[in-house]
Amino acid sequence: MTDRLSRQLAFLSEADRLKSVLRANPLCDASRRENSGEHSWHIALYALVLSDHAAPEVRIDRVIRMLLLHDLVEIDVGDTPIHGSHDPQATAKAEAEAANRIFGLLPPDQATTLRTLWEEFEAGETPDAIFARAIDRVQPVMQNLASGGGTWRDFAVTSDQLDARVGTKIERGAPQLWAHVRSLTRRYFDAPAR
Repeated sequence: MTDRLSRQLAFLSEADRLKSVLRANPLCDASRRENSGEHSWHIALYALVLSDHAAPEVRIDRVIRMLLLHDLVEIDVGDTPIHGSHDPQATAKAEAEAANRIFGLLPPDQATTLRTLWEEFEAGETPDAIFARAIDRVQPVMQNLASGGGTWRDFAVTSDQLDARVGTKIERGAPQLWAHVRSLTRRYFDAPAR
């Protein structure tokens, strides 16, 4: 029992490092950049509050667990902004190695369970993962709107890029939510140039 508890506490201590990983997105008030720990908490809350936009077969408890876990690999890899440039294959390899290390801190049964949830999120094929990935994309959109453009401005994002990189995932998991959020983004992307 002592070894199991020691491993669990070591994992939890390591997870605290997620609070030091800065993301590209600013907070809604644009006062500073969000960290990945804050992002994980916020999207778990998004899933809870917006659960009525999920397909009937989606289990929100599993979605929340996925959202709490999915960015832990950023402890080793860092944040990879969706509108930034990076090698997706190299990032996936680095994230898999990080998952091995981080989930490997846990007792084997928990390591397997949590790693499997992480892999399910990454694959994005089950109803739970599809909704989780939609929620993961909604929150940064709302932060960019609240902060006057945030990463859209920083990365010179176009309306078409928003649709391709973000909208497709949100629409797949929560079509009505995307329709509403996309209507809100028009004020930013369709505003006359200043």
